[in-house]
Amino acid sequence: MNFFSKLSLLFTDKALRNRVLFVFGALFVFRVLAAIPIPGVNAAELAVLFNNSQFFGLLNLFSGGGLSNLSIVLLGVGPYITASIIMQLLTLLVPRFKELYQEEGEAGRQRFSQYSRLLAFPIALVQGSGFLLLLQKQSIVASLTPFQFLTNLLVITAGSMLLMWIGELISEFGIGNGVSLIIFAGIVARLPQAANQALFSFDATQLPAYLAFVAAALLVVAAVVFVTEAERAVPVTYAKRVRGLKVYGGASTYLPLRLNQAGVIPIIFALSLLLLPQMLASFFAVSTTHPMLQHIAQGVLSFLQNLGFYGAAYFVLVFLFTYFYTAVTFDPNTIAENLQRNGAFIPGVRPGASTVEYLSNVITRITFVGALFLGVIAVLPIAVQGLTGIQSLTIGGTALLIVVSVVLDLAQRINAQLSIREY
Repeated sequence: MNFFSKLSLLFTDKALRNRVLFVFGALFVFRVLAAIPIPGVNAAELAVLFNNSQFFGLLNLFSGGGLSNLSIVLLGVGPYITASIIMQLLTLLVPRFKELYQEEGEAGRQRFSQYSRLLAFPIALVQGSGFLLLLQKQSIVASLTPFQFLTNLLVITAGSMLLMWIGELISEFGIGNGVSLIIFAGIVARLPQAANQALFSFDATQLPAYLAFVAAALLVVAAVVFVTEAERAVPVTYAKRVRGLKVYGGASTYLPLRLNQAGVIPIIFALSLLLLPQMLASFFAVSTTHPMLQHIAQGVLSFLQNLGFYGAAYFVLVFLFTYFYTAVTFDPNTIAENLQRNGAFIPGVRPGASTVEYLSNVITRITFVGALFLGVIAVLPIAVQGLTGIQSLTIGGTALLIVVSVVLDLAQRINAQLSIREY
């Protein structure tokens, strides 16, 4: 089936068309919610804050653009992402959670996701309180009475829970991962404004830097596509079985192991973990009167604002989270058991423990390449920023990586749906 046939099927097949329209409708609702600000916002001070703070720019990335005007969904899907990170870590510490996620099938994963959603609520309350107090101290939000503070806190917490629910609906009734698509929509919605600012602030003396960044962006897109599609094919042979007068099995196939099993998740996890100490330090730097706490908070902020230290921490976290997420989602024991149960084996490798060891070695080696790639791509814009002094490149590079990965995942899911309907 060629491209035009697939495109026509995308709009002529009723079920598939409804899924696509549902995604557009849900994202439209999200953008409407992101345009409704909470009361008492000082727009001028807010604009100054975002122009001078890389920290709030990254936070705005995870809110899907809802933080830039302090909308009722200013927390975005950040609390849910934080809850997911905590739950993923607990799979290594609590055997019951590991059983739910890896061994109890779809029902277990649904329960695991339900725990993540429940945990997101108290996290949203804590993050919302910290944001409101921080914004009050910086005169971006008018001074609130306790009742007004509680009302705003409940509104932005409910907005985050609503956004999480919209993301779950997109995953269930639409196409693609709902949370990733919400972040993607927020990034894309900012492109016209970013292009407008770039035109008005264009400096001819920085033209080589801009051209270098465009070239690097094109290389990043090509590299992300190549690595995302790259696979290590492990040959698998099915043993011959004789039943009556018929011979079954004997076929050869392969087990595809992706070079980057984790996708863009390590980037999101690493940024979430880096933002937490920045948010706490920013809060204590302006909220406390204790000189020791203020000194510690200022030291943490100075450390994280140093591009060298920040880039090194970012690289290490992305690298480690790639291994961590791959270990959580890829279980060699389960794959080895399934192969043995179906009468399949890897040529030259004995079934059972030897197969587990072989698969573990293969996934460890290819994950090293994938983790190294993600880490380099993640810190590349920071290196470019250090050389050129253009602050927006850091945020733009991270956004580019997320957008390309989400588009590739969405294209694969749409192609799978089209293939199902073709057969």
